Amino acid sequence: MSDKHDILEETQQIISPDDSMGPFFLRNVFVGIFLILMLVFPKIFINTQIYFKSREISTLSHEHDALKEENRLIKAKVETMKYKSQVLDTLF
Repeated sequence: MSDKHDILEETQQIISPDDSMGPFFLRNVFVGIFLILMLVFPKIFINTQIYFKSREISTLSHEHDALKEENRLIKAKVETMKYKSQVLDTLF
């Protein structure tokens, strides 16, 4: 009988080991999570900074294009006013 119990106890430990979540396991889990966050957080931070800077650059680019077009229109108006001024001066 004793041999049967010994064999049963040994096989029971192999089949279902008695591993509980002890302090060592929890410490390893927290260290693992901390390391993953340390590796992932800078990437997320840099990606968001790049995204916001690209939005700002896009806005400034659109404003620049609009101002260039407005400058072109104002120059055209100035040229027509100069032409009218020169034509009117020669007529009188």
